[in-house]
Amino acid sequence: MSARWTHDRPISLQAFMALFPDDAACAEHLIRKRWPDGFRCPACACVKGWRLATKPWTYECAGCGKQTSATAGTIMHRTHLPLRTWFLAAHLVATHSNGISALQLQAKLGIGSYKTAWFLLHRLRKAMVDPDRGALEGVVEVDESSMPYHAKSDSRRFGTQGRSPVGKLIVLGAVELKDGGKGPGRIRLKAASDFQGATLRAFVESVTVPKSTISTDGNTGYRGLKDREHKERVIGMMPAHVFMPWIHRVFSNLKRWGMGVYHGLRRCYLQAYLDEFAFRWNFRRRYAEAFDVLLGIGMAVGPMSLKALREAYKNPLPRQQP
Repeated sequence: MSARWTHDRPISLQAFMALFPDDAACAEHLIRKRWPDGFRCPACACVKGWRLATKPWTYECAGCGKQTSATAGTIMHRTHLPLRTWFLAAHLVATHSNGISALQLQAKLGIGSYKTAWFLLHRLRKAMVDPDRGALEGVVEVDESSMPYHAKSDSRRFGTQGRSPVGKLIVLGAVELKDGGKGPGRIRLKAASDFQGATLRAFVESVTVPKSTISTDGNTGYRGLKDREHKERVIGMMPAHVFMPWIHRVFSNLKRWGMGVYHGLRRCYLQAYLDEFAFRWNFRRRYAEAFDVLLGIGMAVGPMSLKALREAYKNPLPRQQP
């Protein structure tokens, strides 16, 4: 067994199912996670309340009378799925190194419809982005790339050559360097509509802290970054991955992951898949805690309806026609 798994081995599926045998056990876990110091009303912050016997895992506030369940205000808000199905889905998604499709999730959990499995999976993807996450700092490699995408009219489009955005999925990426550049840290990925300088600079300034050192290739679009040290390297004939190995490894793994797991990505939900890949990368050495982190973020990001989810991931990028 690899030495890594000695300290970072996720709980087995059998052990997980024994730990959460039913909805009641899942609800108790949510209650402990949501109110570790005891019940606190989300409406008036009153700490006095009582648990209702007539409604499962629901409290009533003694101050304002508001009733709050363990799932109220979370991504599981008003869910029709059993809590145990949510927990199993979160465990599979968080601990599976390569990811899992909605079709696979539907089959493994016995979910009745594909639409329900798809909605569940996308809400979990929404919970992969912590609204309070910190920006990258220190030395950060930044670059841009493009990938083919699936269209309804054909199986795959590869787009035009060069810097033209026509027929391409454009991805901007940044990776935080650790140990003096010997290893990668956290990453950020963002879907973009073009390679223009304003787009590139806005991305860098949104994902890094001031005073960071930004390492890029010879793309002049990065010039003029505010409050950041910019180290530009004109690569010339030398392969780019020699000078900027980690961001190119991120892009290489992203493309293989997109083609291998999902057989190509569609334009509409590109940012959702980028968020999933970033979560997996950032927790690739922290599998043991990934489930609780995913569950915790899901309790913080709030509820989302199917309509709101589609609007949130609605393609903000112009459709470039070849």
